[in-house]
Amino acid sequence: MLRTKSKTGLVFFPAFDWAISSTHPEREERLLYTQDQVFEEGLLDIDGIIEFKPDLATIQDIRRVHFSYPDEMSIATESHLISAGGAKTIGIQVLEKNIDRGFALVRPPGHHAMRVVHGARGFCNINIEAIMIEYLRQAYGVDRVAVVDTDCHHGDGTQDIYWHDPDTLFISIHQDGRTLYPGTGFHYEIGGPTAPGRTINIPLPPRTSEEGFLFTLDNAILPILEEFKPDIIVNSAGQDNHYTDPITNMNFCAQGYAELTRRLEPDIAVLEGGYSIEGALPYVNVGIIMAMAGLDYSNVKEPDYHPEKIRQSPDTTRYIEKVVREVMDVWNRGTDMRERSLAGKKFADRERTIFYDTDNILETQKETIRVCPDCSGVLRIDSETDRGRRIFAVHIPRKACRECRETGYQWYDSVDIRKYNQAILQDRPEDQYLVRTG
Repeated sequence: MLRTKSKTGLVFFPAFDWAISSTHPEREERLLYTQDQVFEEGLLDIDGIIEFKPDLATIQDIRRVHFSYPDEMSIATESHLISAGGAKTIGIQVLEKNIDRGFALVRPPGHHAMRVVHGARGFCNINIEAIMIEYLRQAYGVDRVAVVDTDCHHGDGTQDIYWHDPDTLFISIHQDGRTLYPGTGFHYEIGGPTAPGRTINIPLPPRTSEEGFLFTLDNAILPILEEFKPDIIVNSAGQDNHYTDPITNMNFCAQGYAELTRRLEPDIAVLEGGYSIEGALPYVNVGIIMAMAGLDYSNVKEPDYHPEKIRQSPDTTRYIEKVVREVMDVWNRGTDMRERSLAGKKFADRERTIFYDTDNILETQKETIRVCPDCSGVLRIDSETDRGRRIFAVHIPRKACRECRETGYQWYDSVDIRKYNQAILQDRPEDQYLVRTG
C-alpha cells in the first residue's frame, strides 16, 4: 500500500452558498474540479493523507485580527467563518502533532482583507490566514511565524496586518504591481518603524516561468527563512501564477508549484487565488498535496503542458536576478533600519487611501504608532469612508509593554466619541475587544 513520507491533512470547503456572482472567477467550481481530481487519483486512499472537516471560526477569532464596521457579521457570512475555520482546523491538527503538515483548500479567500474592514477587497472579506495565526498564538503560544504568499496578486491585506509586527515575517512573491491589482508590493515596502525588514516583497515581471520562481525561492526566500527561524511556515498558496489563468500574466505550471512546495516545506498551506478552474487548479492542487506528503509528483502535468512554450526570456531572467539582489539588500539592512527607526521620533504617522473594489468603498486612514523600544508599539487608526462612516480603532499588540498598554487605554477612553460611529479597543494581551458607540 502506498504510504506518505509526511502525514498530511486536507480540508475541503467549496462554499456552495457564497459567490460574488454565478459567473465570477471566484466561485465554487474552483474547488469542485480539484475535489473530483483528488478522488479520481485516489489520494484519500493513500496511507498518511487524512481529510478533516472544517470547524467554524468565531467572532472572537475575527476580533483578534480585524476592526470590522459596523460588526463582524455585516462583513462575513457563514461561509467566511467556515473558510477561516478550515484554516484553523489544519493549524490545530499540525500543532497537536496529529499531522506533519496540512493544506486548507477553502474559499472564500482572505489575503486582501486588511486590519480595518469596511467591506470586500479583491474577493476577500476577512483574512483567513491571519485569523488562523492569531488563534494559534493565543491557544498554543506560537511566537515567530513566517507567511510566504505565492499568490500572483500582492498580499496587501496580510502585509497591512503584520506591518508593525517584528515576530511575523511576511514574504510576498507576486506579479509586479505596476501590471496587476492591487498595484502594491514593491521591494521598498519593508514594514513599519518597529518592524523594518520584516516585510519582504518580491515583484516579478509578467511571463515569469518555473525557472524564475525557483531561482527566487532558492536565492531569497529560503535564505531569509533560514535566518529568521520561524516556529511555523504558512504558505498563502495562491495558484493564479499559472500560465492558463484568465486574470494574470505569468507562466508557472503544476510541476513548478509542486517543486516550490517541496523546497519550501510549509507547515500549513491555505488556498488563495487561482481561476483557471479546469486547466490548472486540479493539477496544481494535486501536485501541492503530493509534494507536502512527500510523494512522487513527476507525472502531475497539465494536458497542454509544453515547457518550451512558457519558458521565460533571458531579459526576464536578468530582471529577476536584479530584483533578488535588491530584496536581499533590504533583508540584510533590517537590523540597522530598526536601530535607526527606534532612535528617531517617539510616534510615527502614516496616511493612505484604500479602495474596496468589490463594494466600491473608498477609505481614508490616519494611523499613529508609538515607536517603542520595548515592544512593537501601540497603534491607533482614524478610519473614514466616503459613505460617511468613521471609526477610531486602537490596537494593543500581543507583547505590549506596560506603557503601551496604558497609552492604548488612554487613547480609547479619551476619544471624543461624538466624532465617530464607533471607538474600538483591541487588547491582545488580555484577548479583549471593547466597543463604544457614538
